[in-house]
Amino acid sequence: MSGSEATRLREVFKGQPKAVWITAFAAVIAFMGIGLVDPILRSIAEALHAGPEQVTLLFSSYLGVQVVAMLITGAFSARFGAKRTVVTGLVLIVLATLACALAGSVVQLVALRAVWGLGNALFIATALSVIVGAASGGQQAAILLYEAALGIGLSTGPLLGALLGNISWRGPFAGTAVLMAVALILSVGFLPSDSGGRGEPVGLLDPLRALRHGALLRTSVGSALYTAAFFTVLAWSPFVLEYGAIAVGLIFFGWGVCVAFAGVVLAPRLANRFGELGGTVLAVLLYAVLLLIMTVDSKAVLIVGIVVSGLVSGLLNTLFTGSAMSVSRAPRPVASAGYNFCRWLGGALAATLVSHIATWLDWPRAPFAVGAVACLVAAGLLAVGLRSGRADPHRVPEEAAVVGEEF
Repeated sequence: MSGSEATRLREVFKGQPKAVWITAFAAVIAFMGIGLVDPILRSIAEALHAGPEQVTLLFSSYLGVQVVAMLITGAFSARFGAKRTVVTGLVLIVLATLACALAGSVVQLVALRAVWGLGNALFIATALSVIVGAASGGQQAAILLYEAALGIGLSTGPLLGALLGNISWRGPFAGTAVLMAVALILSVGFLPSDSGGRGEPVGLLDPLRALRHGALLRTSVGSALYTAAFFTVLAWSPFVLEYGAIAVGLIFFGWGVCVAFAGVVLAPRLANRFGELGGTVLAVLLYAVLLLIMTVDSKAVLIVGIVVSGLVSGLLNTLFTGSAMSVSRAPRPVASAGYNFCRWLGGALAATLVSHIATWLDWPRAPFAVGAVACLVAAGLLAVGLRSGRADPHRVPEEAAVVGEEF
């Protein structure tokens, strides 16, 4: 990293308002929940006598409910305010994670993960608009902060899951409940109260209506296809590796560190060189190549592929999020909800189908090949914008400076 880039990053992270840091901390813990169960999937399967198709439902229920709930986040935030929305989401996560630690069956875990997903939906979409609205340094700085939280959460989630899961599969859930309780206390005590009256009314279907915008729709569907591939790596790799919790946790810790580094440091450089749209097309094609490499029957190759894929995921997470938040004139909470609806729908479908794809095709690594195809389709959709010959629309227009909900 050059001196000028280091200076720019210091400026991004220096002097941010307290509300931004508290929300970012809570976001780290929330994103930990995505990869938390990854190292303990096989432990849960063994302890509760469940098969891969059952334990991968821990991703499906979590993401499936989160997808549907994304449609109500804008309306909820507009009616009750951003702080109440954030706090409500955190309360649900604390209750769900604590109950997960006490669950006695896979069915109970799947149901509780659904409640967890509801809380995450209320929190994640609102947190993004809060950070964008409150951060100093403009939208680009806010996106970098948000993606840094995502990367740190994704890297520490598997590590925490491995360390506590090595004691008991219940440990990671209890640990997350404690950390989320801390985030909840900080949010209640230190985030500014919602000022003024209610925000502009937001209908339940407004996030879907926002997707009528062609560029936002292409960005959102492309993100859904990429996210399907992303969760193929996250949900299926532990079953192909067949390693213990500590080994899987360390592998995905390295993967998460790569996500954080690429999202904060490399993504802006790629966007400056090729534009956000062009950079996204290049990165999603690279992700397809990596997934094809993962089909090679070698655990060493798979481990390297997982870790390196973290770099590409960091690029794509930042580029997709930046595009979605600036490409249309929809209020940011509405655009965020519509985008996240598509994004996490891809993850939910992948987590549900991944084990079945391996069974149907009678090839343990088949899900990686299917994920590669999804990335190729995503690249084709995004390339439509490049072929149009118009200026890259993935820039922050003046009209996008209006934030639908702020503290």
